[in-house]
Amino acid sequence: MSTISSTSVMFTGVTRRYGNSTALDHVDLSLQPGVTGLLGPNGAGKTTLLRLLGTVLAPTEGRCRILGLDPGSHEDRTEIRRSLGYLPQEAGYPRGFTAFQFVDYVAALKEWTDRSQRHAEVRRVLALVGMEELAGTKMRRLSGGQRRRVALAQAFLGSPELLVLDEPTNGLDPEQRASLRGVLSDLARRATVLLATHQTEDVAALCERVVVLDSGRVRYDGPVRELVAQAAGRVWLADEESPSALSSWRVGTGRYRHVAHEAPLGAELAEPTLEDAYLLLRGGQADDAVAGMTA
Repeated sequence: MSTISSTSVMFTGVTRRYGNSTALDHVDLSLQPGVTGLLGPNGAGKTTLLRLLGTVLAPTEGRCRILGLDPGSHEDRTEIRRSLGYLPQEAGYPRGFTAFQFVDYVAALKEWTDRSQRHAEVRRVLALVGMEELAGTKMRRLSGGQRRRVALAQAFLGSPELLVLDEPTNGLDPEQRASLRGVLSDLARRATVLLATHQTEDVAALCERVVVLDSGRVRYDGPVRELVAQAAGRVWLADEESPSALSSWRVGTGRYRHVAHEAPLGAELAEPTLEDAYLLLRGGQADDAVAGMTA
């Protein structure tokens, strides 16, 4: 397998247009080993960014370097893909394949030519996601969450130097999400992991750094704790809903949680979360902060 020494990703002034629409607008971004979270509303450009990292798309303008190589070069692009694990938001499955056959097929595409070594690796990654006992089950008979875990398994083939994951926890139950966090934190000791998600709790639990995209531009890039700190003194609990709040909702206790610049009547301060800070950064547009698809 590849022995590329550099694990950095560098985007300089990267723009991607689709006709008259601009999905990414002069994005500067560097990634190093560790787990970086990627947040943003629908249409922010997250999936376009991931496809550029996955060498599926090329930028309209700007310069990309992935693992020290130029994805615009056919030879370099092939080398990048050998050291890349990529999980798209919507994975296509040959439904006549078993889980083992699907991951084995991807491994063969990645040029694992030694059959015994390839099969050992397929068994390893299926076990990593808890799918070893269902390896012989047809894809069409697996649940949505089980198929998602098989898709994750193929992304882990060869312990890639760069992992690009689009909504990896979709369809996973809480125990499976916790298990995946453990796997990713272990991989991130030696790999660069970019995790795009709408689940702010996954980012808060796993990532030291978060990048927030909005309208194709980077709105925030830095430590998670510093983004959360920006919401200190702006999150409140009150008995009544305040129309002046940027965002508010009724919690399980029957009280209302408010993200607001000023305290609602009779409110008390609450400890901010990453979700609160994200809503504040975006001006309280809560409708886009919940689960959905990206552009």
